[in-house]
Amino acid sequence: MKAVLYYRGSLTSCNYDCPYCPFGKTRDSAATLAKDREDVERFVEWAGEQGAAGHRLSIFFNPYGEGLIHRWYKKALADLSAMDHVDKVAIQTNLSADLSFISELQKEKTAFWATYHPGQVREETFLAQCLTLHRQGVPFSVGSVGIRTAFAAISSLRAALPEEVYLWVNAYKDRPDYYTAEDLVFLSGIDPHFGINAKDYESLGQACQAGSSVFYVQGAGRVKRCYKDRSVIGNLYRDGLEGLSAKRACRMNLCDCYIGYIHMPGLELHKVYGSGLLERIPDGVPSP
Repeated sequence: MKAVLYYRGSLTSCNYDCPYCPFGKTRDSAATLAKDREDVERFVEWAGEQGAAGHRLSIFFNPYGEGLIHRWYKKALADLSAMDHVDKVAIQTNLSADLSFISELQKEKTAFWATYHPGQVREETFLAQCLTLHRQGVPFSVGSVGIRTAFAAISSLRAALPEEVYLWVNAYKDRPDYYTAEDLVFLSGIDPHFGINAKDYESLGQACQAGSSVFYVQGAGRVKRCYKDRSVIGNLYRDGLEGLSAKRACRMNLCDCYIGYIHMPGLELHKVYGSGLLERIPDGVPSP
């Protein structure tokens, strides 16, 4: 089986405290961090065993918080990228960590989904981290939440980044009708694919690869069809990919999250993102 696995462990803390995000407001205990490390290491061990079963994996770490400030996430990326049956490993990160570890990665199989948080980091500091990835040949995209107070900072970063680096804007959907017509023009000028994320997609009963070849894994191995759907479809370590896989139509009325709706085949977003679907790099953007 060729499968996509999203992994989210026990980590619920971040070294940033963005006002729109709850995870910068918590601090994980030593016991929670130890549990997170144990679960990540178990997941990597399980992934390593899947080649013998004929499976090919693409893996995306999207922790509740910042993973790369913890050494076990860095090691997980390095170990997974070295596995022949792992096609890609990516992580969502604010790029605040020391990036010297990227020398240990198989760069052609690793990607970063980098998030920029104005007010939490100076532009020149974040830009320097981006340029480190760029010089080292690590594929990455850069994104930021499109709140109005961040418009100037997002525009400034876009001007400073190399032209070939894709900068996406996550639509702010917490308030209905948040954007004016002028806002939409501005944001589409920054991110030519902003319109994809600016809408929600009717998904109830629609076909989706989630639960069939795409699985959302939580630390102890509990697997959901997707993170928005709270129903549990099994356990990764008990059931394996074959035992988990089944065609499952969406049970939610709407899908508003990139890591969800990209797996709805009817939207044909593979035509936009190609092989960069997981890390949000549109097709046609050259590798560094």
